[in-house]
Amino acid sequence: MGFGIFRNDKHAQAETQVAAALSRSMARIEFDVKGNILWANENFQKAMGYSLEEVVGKHHSMFVPEEIVHSAEYQSFWKKLGNGEFASGAFPRKRKNGELVWLESTYNPVFDDKGKLIKVVKFASDITERRNERALLQSVFAAISASQAVIEFDLEGKILKANENFLSLLGYRLDEIVGKHHSMFVEPQHRNSSEYRTFWQNLNQGKFQAGQFKRIGKGGKDIWIEATYNPVLDAVGNPIKVIKFAIDITEQTKLLLNLKQMIDGNFAEIEGNISKLNSRTAQSVDVSNGTMELTKSVAVSAEQMAASIAEISHSMTQSQTETERAYDQTETANAMTERMTGVVDQMGSIVEVIQNIAGQINLLALNATIESARAGEAGKGFAVVANEVKNLANQAARATEDISKEITGIQAISNEVAEALQVIRGSVATVRNDVTNISSAVVQQTAVTDNVSANMRNMANTVEELSRNLQVIRTTSDDVASSVYKTREAAEVLAR
Repeated sequence: MGFGIFRNDKHAQAETQVAAALSRSMARIEFDVKGNILWANENFQKAMGYSLEEVVGKHHSMFVPEEIVHSAEYQSFWKKLGNGEFASGAFPRKRKNGELVWLESTYNPVFDDKGKLIKVVKFASDITERRNERALLQSVFAAISASQAVIEFDLEGKILKANENFLSLLGYRLDEIVGKHHSMFVEPQHRNSSEYRTFWQNLNQGKFQAGQFKRIGKGGKDIWIEATYNPVLDAVGNPIKVIKFAIDITEQTKLLLNLKQMIDGNFAEIEGNISKLNSRTAQSVDVSNGTMELTKSVAVSAEQMAASIAEISHSMTQSQTETERAYDQTETANAMTERMTGVVDQMGSIVEVIQNIAGQINLLALNATIESARAGEAGKGFAVVANEVKNLANQAARATEDISKEITGIQAISNEVAEALQVIRGSVATVRNDVTNISSAVVQQTAVTDNVSANMRNMANTVEELSRNLQVIRTTSDDVASSVYKTREAAEVLAR
């Protein structure tokens, strides 16, 4: 707008009041028609870092970057102002310390009451921070546009524009898609789904959407993208359009799909092997438990057998002692029998002597009888004595004969006893040897049985330890199965 010199004092006063109000909130500086500085308010001085004395009389170009001062555009700028043309916009300016600032400015030509241009009044606001933020956003957007596919939609989903990356990715020209609906890129079965309607409803409500999406390019080509749909809001927070940023992940997705198939196949095989391992481990545990019970039973039987053999060993030791005693007694009986046989033999010799003596007595009695007969009557008394002696001799002979028979019987019995004792002695000796051998065998068997019993105890302990280890293996196998399941889930998440 331009400020003229009003003929009406009331209007002039109003103009002065407006200018004063603007000066309180904005930077203000005045130039002559050639651009030399006439005056500047405190807001301008603070914004540019100068005092009033440092700027009055200097040219406006002192605030302009060197590359602009000598440009044709700058020369044209002051030429237009000198012709009374209004100018406005965002301008880069240079502070006293050399720092660049951006000013949102209006350059207002001021005329006198005759319509002659007398000066230019500039009102300005420092928009450096806002301009820098905007420049940053523009740089970021440009960087994103250079590396990503970008497309803009209105709130109904109609395409407004798209960058070259998007067009190249989907295979379209810009004129083929502008004004068309976003659904042209969506699979037919998805276009009419409640999920797709909800998707656009959320965008209309200003809700950000992101994820991996399957889209259809020109000619029906399947394309996978990682995309964000970003509602753009106006100054009061209402959505006005949607900007989508996307990157092509088609190759990665194909690789992940192949990876998923491979993972499914490999994990199915692993799970099958783990299942077999669990089954076999369970069978091994059952067999081990059965073996452990059987081994414990055998160990108990071995303990009982060892105890029985120990008792047998003790009994055999006693039997060996008794056999030795019996053998010694048969030896003693045999010796006594031999002595008795000798005595009986001596008694036979005595009987023979007695028989000889009896024969001599009979012979003497016969001689005495003959002599008494010769003597006649005188020898009768002698004959009687001789007859008695003969009777006694006959009795002695008969008694001796009886004794001889008894001695013969005793000798026969003694011989039979001796023979029987000899047989018994041989049998006892055989039994003695057998008992000795059996006792030795029992001692050896006792040692073997003790060893077997100890081994069975060790075996029982080993089998029990094996059973525990198998149980640990089974538990570990279950843990491995659980870990494999979780790993598969994680891998499937990765492959999505």
